[in-house]
Amino acid sequence: MEENKSKEFILTQEGFDKLEEELEVLKTTRRKEVAERLKEAISFGDLSENAEYDEAKKEQATLEERIIVLENMIRNAVIIDENSVDLDVITIGSIVKIYDEEFDEEIEYTIVGSAEADPYEFKISNESPVGRALLNRSVGDIVEVTVPDGIIKLKVLEIKR
Repeated sequence: MEENKSKEFILTQEGFDKLEEELEVLKTTRRKEVAERLKEAISFGDLSENAEYDEAKKEQATLEERIIVLENMIRNAVIIDENSVDLDVITIGSIVKIYDEEFDEEIEYTIVGSAEADPYEFKISNESPVGRALLNRSVGDIVEVTVPDGIIKLKVLEIKR
């Protein structure tokens, strides 16, 4: 995983709090669990043919890598003040109701920074094709977005926070 140490991570306060919470769990609970697994695996003897030891070491490496990534994201976080989100144009932090012409449905998205994106929660990144196309648009605008399946048309119905 490539790490860009100077990249800013744009987050809502909720997203920042979730990262801090995950980091705390990883540094306390998960580190202890992995240390116990390692200790137990070492007790089985011969480390050269010890699958439990190899798995525990891999888990430890993955855990430590995630901790470093989270610490970097928190250190370089830029928290969006959701109370100052402009309601005239779409920005990061906006909640946007759009009409998707192809599927004849209304959808509500929250535009967030890439670190916080979660399509299952309808939180889309400002760096995604749809998020990027919606930025700085206003109510009534029709936006054409190139997606893997072709071009979709979205109409901005409402902007809120």
